[in-house]
Amino acid sequence: MLDPVTLAVLKGRLEQIADEMDATLYRSAFNPIIAEAHDACHGMYDAATGATLIQGKSGLPVFVGAMAFAVKAAAKAAAERGGMVDGDVWLFNDPYEGGTHANDFKLVKPVFRGGSLFCFLASAAHWHDVGGAVPGNYNPAATECWQEAVQIPPVRIVRAGVLDQDVLAILKANTRLPDSLWGDLNGQLAALELGARRLDGLLDEYGDATVLESLDTLRERARRLMRDHIAALPDGEYAFEDMLDNDGVRDTPLRIALKLTIAGDRLALDFTGTSPACAGPVNISRATAIAACYVALKHLFPDVPANAGVLDAVDVVLPDGLVISADRPRPVGGYTETILRMIDVIFCAMAKAAPERAMAQAYGTINALSIAGYRSDAARKGQRWVMFSFFGGGHGGHSDGDGLSHGNAPISTATIPPLEILEAAYPVRFTQWALRPDSAGDGAHRGGLGAIYEIELLEDSAEAFIFGERGRSAPKGIAGGGQAALNVFRYQQDGQWQAPPMSSKMLGIRLVRGDRVRLETPGGGGYGEPARRDPAAREHDRKMGYVSEIQKEQSA
Repeated sequence: MLDPVTLAVLKGRLEQIADEMDATLYRSAFNPIIAEAHDACHGMYDAATGATLIQGKSGLPVFVGAMAFAVKAAAKAAAERGGMVDGDVWLFNDPYEGGTHANDFKLVKPVFRGGSLFCFLASAAHWHDVGGAVPGNYNPAATECWQEAVQIPPVRIVRAGVLDQDVLAILKANTRLPDSLWGDLNGQLAALELGARRLDGLLDEYGDATVLESLDTLRERARRLMRDHIAALPDGEYAFEDMLDNDGVRDTPLRIALKLTIAGDRLALDFTGTSPACAGPVNISRATAIAACYVALKHLFPDVPANAGVLDAVDVVLPDGLVISADRPRPVGGYTETILRMIDVIFCAMAKAAPERAMAQAYGTINALSIAGYRSDAARKGQRWVMFSFFGGGHGGHSDGDGLSHGNAPISTATIPPLEILEAAYPVRFTQWALRPDSAGDGAHRGGLGAIYEIELLEDSAEAFIFGERGRSAPKGIAGGGQAALNVFRYQQDGQWQAPPMSSKMLGIRLVRGDRVRLETPGGGGYGEPARRDPAAREHDRKMGYVSEIQKEQSA
């Protein structure tokens, strides 16, 4: 049995390997969504089951849950085609096998010791553009997966240490930005190579058996701690449901419904009442849905080690044919919006059992915005450009205080790309980037504030595409807290401001030089009865401009 000191040292060393892989990709990627926003993840996975063993602290948590499915898919493909050898790397973006959406390319590298498979290292990262009908691939009108992006099944991108030029040629032919793709791919390959070297060094130092024992111990610790937390909660059934605005194709709301059951030291998350799979791209695969549950539970129980043991005491019920258990060819490109709603309903159901553990709902949409066109200046005339970015909002209030203002979505640890980077890379100017007054839900602890972003086009012409949510169903408070403001998107044409017919989703918005698009994002929901808010805190909010005089009077 490992002594506690050795276990702590090995835990830190293993996590450092994943952290170094993260840092290697962030520093070498060409795409700002990886390099600046950190929309990526690296980890170590079990040789037999693909289960998560270790994750990097700066990688996206939702990838951690989904990557176990990705590793299994790569291992299955390899078994069907002669197996894996030392030096192989498998690549794919199939969201039905590996979760999330087709922008997220997964690379899986087997690590061998003495001729036997020891574990897998894996990398997931959001590539800037991978074909499809919409630059940046957030197509709000897609009705099948092929309209969203090129579909790549698990294939060897590296064969026994040699890059497969045929696969590379296919990838580069299916993007509007081949240089970006080439840089991001090399960054992921370099990260995996570094991870393998660091792991070999650790295994040489401590021995394979000792490291494997530490991994088993860490998973058992997560399982035991999770069961202890669940056992401390009151037994019972706690239900909550929330809505998506629409699917981008049919203007009809979609229900995400949860029955959360606590029985002893086991927890069940039953989504049976959720709407059926839909025509548009807010469907998600089963792998993505389970990953969303993992992320929500890690928010609720942050001290549990981040590995597969988190889900060992949890039963997730996902009947076939739901919007959160969709199969090919249902479009799944807008997965971010749906998993945010899953996290929302888990938080709110848990708030009925243990409000001190839960947070009110966060702003609930990444507002995926693409602006794309061709350069008109003499030096770069005809050159394709695609700006894709996501945007922030307020987080929910909680038992310890107010929610975070202008944070990123709770599915990730990614950061919002700085406006200086976006302005340097693309022909746009941010004319406003500010907190949004009156956007937070009131409460004893108010929600965090959303933000206002206004972007002006500096090229002759371009098209814009928006994929968002919370335009019709505002983020909710808990324990008596109030709801936040709705999401608002507007675009300028012929000097007039227009709104999308479906509130939060639209494609092919034609812009000319000087036209602007504007996002006003929601804040977070409030926590606790507004009457319990400290008057001094209310006065501070007023002085800072977080609330207007009108909202102050309404809350009085």
